Amino acid sequence: MNILKAAVIQAGAVAFDLEATLDKLQQLTAEAAQGGAQLAVFPEAFVSAYPKWLDFGCRIGQRRPEGREDFRRYWASSIEVPGPVTARLGALAREHGLYLVIGVIERAGMTLYCTVVFFSPEGKLLGKHRKLMPTGSERLVWGFGDGSTLPVFDTPFGGLGAVICWENYMPLLRTAMYSKGVTLYCAPTADDRDTWLPTVQHIALEGRCFVLSSCQVMRRKDFPQDYDISEDLAPDTVMMRGGSCIIGPLGQVLAGPVFDEQAILYADLDLDDIARSRLDFDATGHYSRPDIFNLIVNERPQQPVMFTGESAEDEVPKTSA
Repeated sequence: MNILKAAVIQAGAVAFDLEATLDKLQQLTAEAAQGGAQLAVFPEAFVSAYPKWLDFGCRIGQRRPEGREDFRRYWASSIEVPGPVTARLGALAREHGLYLVIGVIERAGMTLYCTVVFFSPEGKLLGKHRKLMPTGSERLVWGFGDGSTLPVFDTPFGGLGAVICWENYMPLLRTAMYSKGVTLYCAPTADDRDTWLPTVQHIALEGRCFVLSSCQVMRRKDFPQDYDISEDLAPDTVMMRGGSCIIGPLGQVLAGPVFDEQAILYADLDLDDIARSRLDFDATGHYSRPDIFNLIVNERPQQPVMFTGESAEDEVPKTSA
């Protein structure tokens, strides 16, 4: 049999503390590798916070200084891609000889993106996916990705890609990923509701792929003392309860879901199940109707400013001698 041992890591970041989060990520990666994992998937925004319940001091027509400070702290704990932190993460993947898929908060200039980064067992940064559509209040602090970061990477185990949280409710995005040949469909998320399991089961059935979904477990004590939420919560109050799972290409639950505790979920993925599952359904193959339905995907990077023509120096009128 053609087997891949996959791990989904359910754990919480050390919110807004980049170094402590990276130390925790290192320890969890080592544990997954010791468990035999060849692929490990971390949750959405693991490095280094999903700002659960935080409003950044914003109401319509009002911004509070405390909220601006929250954003500054959030920005300070984000990372550049590529950059020194991705070099460190690549070295970690190389040390343990596995594929790493990690949800991070990426900064590009002063804008933040909810991003997934991919590393090969050789330590190479394969690329990234920026969340196309932040959900609800996430739009306040995260920018919008574009079609230039919708990768599916060829690996010896199949096509590796990621769709983040409620992007998974975008049917055209899913269709694009299926068309690119994703078979190891990573779904880092912050959705810890009971409805998430049937969502990823549907995606596995629809895409005839393995779905690896990872969510954080966070308690009030995992956030800073001055974390500005409206409720006064006991330290052990669960603010995000997990629900991580691994699903097979016929919708079968291979691991999880697990709630309210840190855990590493493992599953041996029989990669031949992909071909078996396509007997009667292939969403962008023999079960599609391109004569009726057609999807166009714009993969060009979208730039807010474009400079064209001659340089400014060349455009300065020349005076006669």
